[in-house]
Amino acid sequence: MSPFLLFSFVVIYFVGLLFVAWYTSRNANNDSFFIGNRNSNWILVALGMVGTSMTGVTFLSVPGTVGANHFGYFQIVIGYWLGYFVVAFVLLPLYYRMQLTSIYDYLNQRLGMVAYKTGSLFFIISRVLGATARLYLVINVLQIFILDRMGVPFWVTTSITLLMILLYTYEGGVKTIVFTDTLQTVFMLTALVVCVIYVMKYMDFSFAQAVDSLRLNGYTKIFNGDVNSSSFWLKQIVGGAFITIAMTGLDQEMMQKNISVSKLKNSQKNIFTFSTIMVIVNLVFLFLGGLLYVMAATHILEMKGDDLFPEVALNYLPTWVSIVFVIGIISTLFPSADGAITAITSSFCLDILGLRRKGMDEGSMKKTRLAVHLSFTFVFLVCIIGFKLVDNKSIIDVLLRIAGYTYGPLLGLFGFGLLTRRNLPKGYGTLGVCLAAPVVCYLIHLYGYRFLGAFQIGIEMLVLNGLLTFAGLWLLSARAGRINKGF
Repeated sequence: MSPFLLFSFVVIYFVGLLFVAWYTSRNANNDSFFIGNRNSNWILVALGMVGTSMTGVTFLSVPGTVGANHFGYFQIVIGYWLGYFVVAFVLLPLYYRMQLTSIYDYLNQRLGMVAYKTGSLFFIISRVLGATARLYLVINVLQIFILDRMGVPFWVTTSITLLMILLYTYEGGVKTIVFTDTLQTVFMLTALVVCVIYVMKYMDFSFAQAVDSLRLNGYTKIFNGDVNSSSFWLKQIVGGAFITIAMTGLDQEMMQKNISVSKLKNSQKNIFTFSTIMVIVNLVFLFLGGLLYVMAATHILEMKGDDLFPEVALNYLPTWVSIVFVIGIISTLFPSADGAITAITSSFCLDILGLRRKGMDEGSMKKTRLAVHLSFTFVFLVCIIGFKLVDNKSIIDVLLRIAGYTYGPLLGLFGFGLLTRRNLPKGYGTLGVCLAAPVVCYLIHLYGYRFLGAFQIGIEMLVLNGLLTFAGLWLLSARAGRINKGF
């Protein structure tokens, strides 16, 4: 298929996004950017969060995992779903009661300024690494299958992509991305359904025959009963639940959209709707992955992992289905970064720079916000090029490792604030504890086999990291006494 034809659809898609951005950002102000004026429609937020959560990682990596892990990823998805109950009934009521714009302001009011800035710092690090890993995955696919054939260098592709994201987010922020992410989720899910139907058609399978084929090849196996394995079912479910709590409930990007809904009840509806859709969609992606591997075995395809789906979609399916696939993959591209850059900008402006605390006027705040937005776009460029140099083959594994190291301190900070009545002393001891915990976890990752034997630590590294942070904060608070405030 002509790369120029595929590229033309990329351009048309982006022009459509710019129109939506222009329409939704009219009369936008700083409150529109940071919190969507607190009047976002909960249904739109729920649909948009599907695209933000799944992105290119789900679109490409989840089907790619089936070859090695079968449907084992669904263990983590079950954990995700359980974790959303904690987000809905513990964290959201707290955020609404305190009327937060930045969720890390809770740490300021509960544990002090150092904890507040530490939490914001770890969020920024987490989101920069996580979002750029997701972006790299999709940009690299577009590069390999379209833009390399047009002679466009990878750094140019990345720069133009980030410029496009900057253009449609710099003014409206959350107010805009609630609409654009919803639109992109619809395109992504449409592409998924079309690709499943046509892969089955290519294999001459009915749905029942497809299920039988996956079962006979062992791909439908979900639960791993080996307690020593890093993918043991209990580890995966518990780890998945804590990933949801940390990467959704303690993440400014995800919560920024939720608390832009006017009422707590509607925000909770959003969480339940989104989480249910997420479970179903992940199951469909795993089903698609099984089909792709059956097809690969039949046609002796060498591609596997993240490269298998685009190989089949662009080289074995009808032209119009390939176009739908490209639209779907682009639809996962922008939610990977638009909300992330917006949330990082918000957190840096509100939490690190303290624009609201300084009482800046609307014009000065906007000028600073735009400068920060542009600066982080450049940081994204550098990180994506870095991922290209490393050339990771399974980005979903990279993301889970990043989450384990960077969200653990956030989990420990919020857990300490919510579960104890203890104060933290002034000074930078809190930051020291939050930096030390991931280092200890990394050492355990490197040398744990010496005392753990065959037992492997998987995604529960996040829980261990959080517990180490919690324990360190407890020891630090030994002489700081108890609090009188009720949170």
